[in-house]
Amino acid sequence: MNGYSAPVRDMRFVITELMDFAALKALPGFEEVSEDMVDAILAEAQRFSGQELAPLNVIGDREGAVWEDGEVRVPQGFIDAYRKFVEGGWNGVSSDPAFGGMGLPQLLAAATQEMWQSANMAWALCPLLTAGAVQALTLHGSEEQKALYLPKLVSGEWTGTMNLTEPQAGSDLSVVRTRAVPEGDHYRISGQKIFITWGEHRMAENIIHLVLARTPDAPEGVKGISLFIVPKFLLDENGNPGQRNDLRCVSIEHKLGIHGSPTCTMAFGDAGGAIGYLVGEEGRGLEYMFTMMNEARHKVGIQGLAIAERAYQQARAYARERVQGRPAGYPGGGRGPIIHHPDVRRMLLTMRAAIEAMRGLAYQAAAHFDFAHRHPDVDVRRAHQARADLLIPVVKGWCTELGVEMASIGVQVHGGMGFIEETGAAQHLRDARIAPIYEGTNGIQANDLVGRKVLRDRGEAMQGLLAELDGIAGNASNALQAPLREAIAQLRQATDWLLEHGAADPAAAQANSHHYLMLTGYIIGGALMARAATIADTALESGSDDVFYHNKIALARFYMQQLLPRAQAHAAAVLAGADAVLELDVEQF
Repeated sequence: MNGYSAPVRDMRFVITELMDFAALKALPGFEEVSEDMVDAILAEAQRFSGQELAPLNVIGDREGAVWEDGEVRVPQGFIDAYRKFVEGGWNGVSSDPAFGGMGLPQLLAAATQEMWQSANMAWALCPLLTAGAVQALTLHGSEEQKALYLPKLVSGEWTGTMNLTEPQAGSDLSVVRTRAVPEGDHYRISGQKIFITWGEHRMAENIIHLVLARTPDAPEGVKGISLFIVPKFLLDENGNPGQRNDLRCVSIEHKLGIHGSPTCTMAFGDAGGAIGYLVGEEGRGLEYMFTMMNEARHKVGIQGLAIAERAYQQARAYARERVQGRPAGYPGGGRGPIIHHPDVRRMLLTMRAAIEAMRGLAYQAAAHFDFAHRHPDVDVRRAHQARADLLIPVVKGWCTELGVEMASIGVQVHGGMGFIEETGAAQHLRDARIAPIYEGTNGIQANDLVGRKVLRDRGEAMQGLLAELDGIAGNASNALQAPLREAIAQLRQATDWLLEHGAADPAAAQANSHHYLMLTGYIIGGALMARAATIADTALESGSDDVFYHNKIALARFYMQQLLPRAQAHAAAVLAGADAVLELDVEQF
């Protein structure tokens, strides 16, 4: 079982070379951001994630969170690590300095988020949800609510949750039944929510629940849902936690993975109604909550990347140490480490190339957030927001699907020892498996990509992306250009098919939306690998002899030969249409 050391050189390359770092620094509020600052943040985050969080990962898996009479006991070391996290200011890397945040780019925050999730995904889910609450209140809360809640949420002294799902609702939030009855300047909240990540714990002095509920005269469907702030402890006249609110954790789930993270069933209003405060206007709760959900979906995509990186580091270390057989072409006599076996090399390179493509995509989406929020030109902001909206379901869906696959390959590299819990390889696979499910299953992400992001604007946002991909391919080396151009043509053809058939037959569009999402991910990933190789070529031609740049070119070539061909299969499935998917009646299954 190995530790974790964040790949800061690769992260720095994406931030300062693969992305347009000069344009990022020119955005209002980012004038003081420099490469030296990036280096300092990455180095300290590497230290904290490796020394404070990573050693607790296996402890959290083995001990798990424990529910006792409404209280949740977290694994050994989690509380102390969280205290140090708050003291270091890590909870507010990209938050507004007006509320105590660092005000740094979300592009840089994405790198720190990757580190927390790689080091200890179960623990890191707590600040992940808090970041979503901060985003929702920043955009939709009143000035009074911002003043009351944001400073403590940004610092991490208080944590945040989102309470959406109910036993009968699942992902269909239109049937939410939790009630909110007006009473003076607040509401009385009653109902039950399930699958509430970090809904109860003692790591922070207060938990701020954001809860979806219906007022008594609300219409049926999504238009009847409102959003409420429901603190665990009500605030006193000085804004400090005081009386316990009427809410409690009635149980926690026993799960396949992320054992250290309590997944709670929350009961509101057993003793008359929990006090809650309306966010924004009645009936717009789901709209507001989507702000928080999109923030979370991006970070869940980063979890797929992060778990893949952690699994790769462990598999690489094991392959270097495990001696078995005499590998074909092995220069030494006798047996050698399994990393010399061609098939093991293939598996490790598959993991590494997929990780680099995922990192490029996830960080690119974060950079679009920065431009969408800060660029002075409104049209430029809108264009970047449209691109971010297009990418979010791909980041969440493609990266988490690959995260599971790469964690599984990590087990395979270990052979039989990977199936044994003591090596730790199995934990990464178990932890990774939740990511394609929560924050909207990947089927929901695929339907969102096809329905809302492609069909709704008649492919305008996707056509803009395709034009950019064409430009990247045009600048690529000859060895990379041909396969990339062919793949882009497949995405264009699949998009045209959806535009022709999807609007008239939504079922046909959704039947293979998964394949369209995966197709999009593999091609964007390939384009970013080609761009990285072009940058590396330029560096080498300028006199650098850094093996790092040679590696970028080799990995791009491997991606084009071994991973990009998967795009063709996904494109073929889209173009085959929906007949085979929809042919059987439900009774025939």
